[in-house]
Amino acid sequence: MYAIFESGGKQHRAEPGQRLTLEQLPACDGDAVQFDRVLLVRDPDGGACHIGTPYLDGASVAATVLSHFRDRKVIVFKRKRRKGYRRKQGHRQAKVQVRIDAIHTSSSEAAEASA
Repeated sequence: MYAIFESGGKQHRAEPGQRLTLEQLPACDGDAVQFDRVLLVRDPDGGACHIGTPYLDGASVAATVLSHFRDRKVIVFKRKRRKGYRRKQGHRQAKVQVRIDAIHTSSSEAAEASA
């Protein structure tokens, strides 16, 4: 089973037990977090695929925050030729690593899938 959810303006594919690197979240290490902006849930063994419009009602992805860290430095260099204008700036984006614990679907979708 896997799900595609949205976090930090990006879409991520998640399976239970998988570790993901996401944009910074307002949570401490070891906290449980829920992602409720789920776009798609696919059942195991190529079963039913539930697609939201744009999000699935009642579906969520449960995860645990493992660690906070900062990504590699990106250098921003601006220059104008023949003018002597040069600016150098670095940036390190704050990231968080999470472990996907479970993917929950709504009870109405489970009833539709069994019918």
